[in-house]
Amino acid sequence: MVQAYVLIRILPGKLSEALSQIQRTPGVKMAHAVTGPTDIIAYVETESMDTLGRLIVSRFQETPGVTRTTTCVVTPVSGA
Repeated sequence: MVQAYVLIRILPGKLSEALSQIQRTPGVKMAHAVTGPTDIIAYVETESMDTLGRLIVSRFQETPGVTRTTTCVVTPVSGA
């Protein structure tokens, strides 16, 4: 299982529509509008890195209003 946080930037006036669509995307466990340089942070779980990549390109980047995504893959840390 691959877990990742996806930081998403949205065009002004498109936040509500984009957030709603992202929250309904399969694999998205949580998505929230946030303040700061990122507009939405989504937590996703997929079966593989390949599936994660396809999710980002075919779903998130095609969502109306999305201008940029940054994907942060969760990595296990031994001893933590």
